[in-house]
Amino acid sequence: VLALNGKIRKVGDKIFASNGKKLDFASALGSCEEAGGTLATPMNEEENKAVLSIVKQYNQYAYLGIKEGETPGQFKFINNMPLNYTKWHKYEPNGKGTEKCVEMYTDGSWNDKKCNLYRLTICEF
Repeated sequence: VLALNGKIRKVGDKIFASNGKKLDFASALGSCEEAGGTLATPMNEEENKAVLSIVKQYNQYAYLGIKEGETPGQFKFINNMPLNYTKWHKYEPNGKGTEKCVEMYTDGSWNDKKCNLYRLTICEF
């Protein structure tokens, strides 16, 4: 499971943690669920900053628990809840149905990206 070594951030009643592993989206999600959580889904600026601090610590982009829905360009949390907070990078999302996953850049902004790339796994509990 997750060996944490201080890679934990607590915000409100959420805990964000990373094991430093880079996985594709499905594997990252599976590994978080196996550990009893889900992929990090920042729902406000404070949570986004907590996830960003882990992204910066590893200096690697990370997948977020957000996916494109049936409508191209419309993103939702992986539990199908609508996004009520976003932090898109300028001109993003721009994949128009070809980039169904979302990654966080090292500046905290979001980009839609293909789901088969290897990104840092950050889980939330």
